[in-house]
Amino acid sequence: MSGTAAMAPPGLPERLRDRYDRLLASAGFRQFAARFPLTRPLARRRVRALFDLCAGFVYTQTLLACVRLRVFEILRDGPQEHAALAARLGLSPEAAATLLKAAEALRLVDRRRGGRWGLGALGAALVDNPGVTAMVEHHALVYGDLADPVALLRRDRGGNRLSGYWPYAGAEAPAALPEERVAAYTALMAASQPFVAAEVLAACDFSRHRHLLDLGGGDGSFLRAVAARHPHLRLTLFDLPAVAARARDAFATAGLADRAEAFGGDFTHGPLPLGADIVSLVRIIHDHDDARALAILRAARRALPPGGTLLLAEPMSGTPGAEPITEAYFGFYLLAMGTGRPRRPEELAELLRGAGFTAPRLLSTRTPLLARVMVARAA
Repeated sequence: MSGTAAMAPPGLPERLRDRYDRLLASAGFRQFAARFPLTRPLARRRVRALFDLCAGFVYTQTLLACVRLRVFEILRDGPQEHAALAARLGLSPEAAATLLKAAEALRLVDRRRGGRWGLGALGAALVDNPGVTAMVEHHALVYGDLADPVALLRRDRGGNRLSGYWPYAGAEAPAALPEERVAAYTALMAASQPFVAAEVLAACDFSRHRHLLDLGGGDGSFLRAVAARHPHLRLTLFDLPAVAARARDAFATAGLADRAEAFGGDFTHGPLPLGADIVSLVRIIHDHDDARALAILRAARRALPPGGTLLLAEPMSGTPGAEPITEAYFGFYLLAMGTGRPRRPEELAELLRGAGFTAPRLLSTRTPLLARVMVARAA
């Protein structure tokens, strides 16, 4: 091929894998595998996995119905008899049975003796978990944008319901957005921030730092979590002016006005507050394309003294066991949003070096599929 190096022929492992793929694609082999005792369990698991892919939308709508009808809150105080529960849900006994049987199959509720229903293992995890329930409601926007996924893939990015929900993603002057345009997404981020903050606090030691600047910090949920753990830290938040105003009120309500302040602006243009020895970017960089992400990181570098620390926390591509989340969920979510993409740790490390940071490294987190943490030093 002109101008390019010839591709090496596939080795034996690749040729064997190609043959294996052709074998799996054979209807005759699939029928054999379903009959043969040694392969039958694997064949059944794959049939189930394939059906789950086909039926996934129904599963998520079952969860949405449970959230909107407050099933988990109703059952939190103990099992309910079927007729009484149906009445509280505002459903006929037959309709309630349809919902509850579906929820039982998904481990959201559990059938108890005496015709009662109680919380299932996954339903119990949703009690007092506003971040998850807020995301379940929010996904109505995502479903709309994914109704025709081929059209979404073929058209230019942006111009979707989801990109309208995150107005800063495509705004020419995001710092001019009024309060009513930022309220919904700021509330969503605040609801889902606690479990990410817990991951960051478990992974990163803030005790040796004196002043933390959080970029894109929303209403200050992350900084309030840090403040509770590290009372010595000075705290500064920087976000869009309308968002920073909400953070300022939240700091005052939390009694942090004497050690936490909030500034408004656009972190890709203009100066950032100085004086911090650590800057955090929590679920920020993956929302932006490479050029804008690099501009944000360079602004963070200018805000730090040499030797200062940059902390970056977000779901990362290539996380073992989290591929459906980082590649499928975030890949399509950010496509519909119109900006950003999930990145591998080595891609983030390259961006950090390009922005003037050195020695980027990953910290161990308890639940990497929620967030991974990378730190780097200002050169």
